[in-house]
Amino acid sequence: MIRRRAALALPALLLLPRAAAALEWRGEAAQGGLLIGRAAPGTRLMLEGRAVRVGSSGEFVLGFGRDHGPEAVLAITPPGGGRPVQQRIAVARRDWDVQHITGLPPAQVTPDAEALARITAERARLAAARALDSALLEFTRGFAWPARGRISGIYGSQRVLNGQPRQPHYGLDVAAPTGTPVAAAAAGRVSLAGDYFFFGRLLVLDHGHGVNTLYAHLSAVDVPEGAAVAAGQRIGAIGATGRVTGPHLHFGLSWYQTWLDPQRLLPVVQG
Repeated sequence: MIRRRAALALPALLLLPRAAAALEWRGEAAQGGLLIGRAAPGTRLMLEGRAVRVGSSGEFVLGFGRDHGPEAVLAITPPGGGRPVQQRIAVARRDWDVQHITGLPPAQVTPDAEALARITAERARLAAARALDSALLEFTRGFAWPARGRISGIYGSQRVLNGQPRQPHYGLDVAAPTGTPVAAAAAGRVSLAGDYFFFGRLLVLDHGHGVNTLYAHLSAVDVPEGAAVAAGQRIGAIGATGRVTGPHLHFGLSWYQTWLDPQRLLPVVQG
């Protein structure tokens, strides 16, 4: 049984002048972090020039990437209009594990032309799924571990292969035998299902306001695109499909195109 994390009360962390709205949020403003907050209904927000969806009851989300700078600028326009107020948010820096590996055959470092064409097309489909901006509010209910197993990879780590820096690891890896159940970390809708070069069999779930989770290297996919899923519902099984060295689940979390650290939103102990 996978336990869900209870939705946290939203502490008031930021009070603006009377001409603006009061905001409250939970989470950590750090590289890879996600803030889930609430504003007065009708408030308009822009994070570094990007419009942020605000729900009918004031729900909103802010995300910060792995290499985000030391601060972010949030523009807040109160209900009814008026001049926006700028709030600078300090984004805590984190240190990342970087591994240097040499002596690998070139084919393992750089895919051939045919593989590159496939990878490019798959990246476009994945980007489209992660760009969804639905009105769902499932992200407000918290997230649970999608599978049980050993943590074999963490967010933010990076490998340098034969002197070439590779893309950082943008997820959390849970190693377990093939066939181990995988559950939805939160309720949502299946926005993508497929079989990809790097990720193997994968699923992407939309949880609203640009928040989505990705489940990769699956041996089985149990839900189709467009399906609504409940929190904790079985959606697939751990496998070793795609480019892997052994069976595990790659679990990703993103806010639109920004990959975040899923482990920071999960209970300390797997349920």
